[in-house]
Amino acid sequence: MTRDKQLFPDDEIGDALWALQEDGEDLSFEREVEFAVIFPDEQAALDFAIMLLQNGQKVAYSEYDGDEKLPWQVLAYPVMEPSHENISGYEQLLAEHSEPLGGKTDGWSAL
Repeated sequence: MTRDKQLFPDDEIGDALWALQEDGEDLSFEREVEFAVIFPDEQAALDFAIMLLQNGQKVAYSEYDGDEKLPWQVLAYPVMEPSHENISGYEQLLAEHSEPLGGKTDGWSAL
């Protein structure tokens, strides 16, 4: 199958989605997608998690050992069709709202 650059652009998200499709994953239906955001302290992570909860999002938060400067993690689980547009848009939204709290997006995975 030839890669459609409109659906699967040459970037990290496009590459990951293309790999999922090549592995036989059906990307045409909605499912939970896990997004990670990491923070410098527990209070910032909690504040961000509360903001997501107030906006109807399913979340989890915990300590994170992958970055010693950002040792707290919030996971968000929106339900969406895993498309480049949806994933990049949601990551952008998370970045905008987490940056004032010192947060940084840290990837996603389709569940």
